[in-house]
Order: sequence, then C-alpha cells, then structure tokens
Amino acid sequence: MAMSPVRWPDDTFFTGPDDMSSTNPSVDGYIRKHKQWQDILAALRAIMLDCHLVEEIKWRSPAYTFQGANLTLMGTAKDYVSLAFLKGVLLKDELKILQAPGENSRIARMIKFTDVAQVHKLQKTIRQYVLEAIELEKAGVKVDLEKGRELPIPEELQQAFDADSEFESAFYALTPGRQRSWIIHINGAKQSATRVSRIEKARPKIFDGLGMNERP
Repeated sequence: MAMSPVRWPDDTFFTGPDDMSSTNPSVDGYIRKHKQWQDILAALRAIMLDCHLVEEIKWRSPAYTFQGANLTLMGTAKDYVSLAFLKGVLLKDELKILQAPGENSRIARMIKFTDVAQVHKLQKTIRQYVLEAIELEKAGVKVDLEKGRELPIPEELQQAFDADSEFESAFYALTPGRQRSWIIHINGAKQSATRVSRIEKARPKIFDGLGMNERP
C-alpha cells in the first residue's frame, strides 16, 4: 500500500513500508476509518514502526509489541488521539507529558494529541520513551502492583468505622483487592450523602467478606 510521506521538523522522511518495519493491513483500515485523525495516526504509526516494533490490532486498536510484549496502543476518542504506554508508570517521563487514562489506572500512561503538530514537536521524546520501554522489557522489569496499592479512606467510611468497631474489623479482614473495590465504589460518589448511602448498602456484603462486585 502506498503511503503519503510524513515530514518531520528535522526534514527526516518516513514514506511507508520501504522505510519502516512491516505494516499491518488492518491498521491501514483503522486509519482510513478514522478520517478526522488520519494525519495524527499516520505520524504516530511512523514513529512506532521506525522503532522496529511489530504492528498488530489488539482490543480493536493499533498495538505495537516488542518480542511479544505489548508496549504501546493507539486509540481515538471524540476529542483526541491517544498513544498509551502500557507500562507507562515505569517510564521516567522527565517532561511530565504522560497521564493516567483513568482515575484508578495504575500501570498505563498516555499522551493525548489533538493535531499533528503536537506529534511533530514531541517526536524525539516519543521515540526516547519507546526505546526506554524496550529497554525495560529487555531487562524484565515488572510493575510493583503492591506499591501505592492503598487508597485513602473516604471520610464517611472512617466515620462509620469510628462508630462501629465490628464494621471496621470486618472491612480490614477483607483481601486488599476487596477493600480497594469498596473504596473506589464509595469514592465514586460526588456527594457525601451518596457516599454514606453506599456505605450502608455495603455493610451486609462487607460482613460476609465480599467485594463490591461479588454476589452473596
């Protein structure tokens, strides 16, 4: 498939398959489908392939792997294109351009783009981040999921503990994952009254040793 040249600020050209690692036809289709973001997707793709990553489709999006390990994922939203580093929390990110995809994201980090000029401006940094991610994979570095595992206890939940020591004991008898599920659920309510209501509804399941998504 012929591709239009992508010009970088330093006058480097990426013209397609002859200059880069092998392209995946499914990604060609993905880029054609997202007409609004074609220039950004093509520019990011050029960087990924120039770093000799393997191009695939995973989770219905272009994914880039190194020796079978998932490194990056491109995606589109209504207002932006994202480039996610699937173990982004491990990257140094000296420019502080990475952000968590969601409030409770613990591993992945992403960069958002709204125009291709942003890709051009950051292309050297993106390449450095990709190469850093590759080196982490080569070294076998793993994400420490225990680090930073604890979430702050909602004020309303602490008040419930203070008023009922048995309830507090039942909560801390739960596995860390179950505790986390309840804290996330309670903190998801914007209003204090709603958080209190969620706590009261949670009591029976907590006393039964269950997490938020488990059934009695």
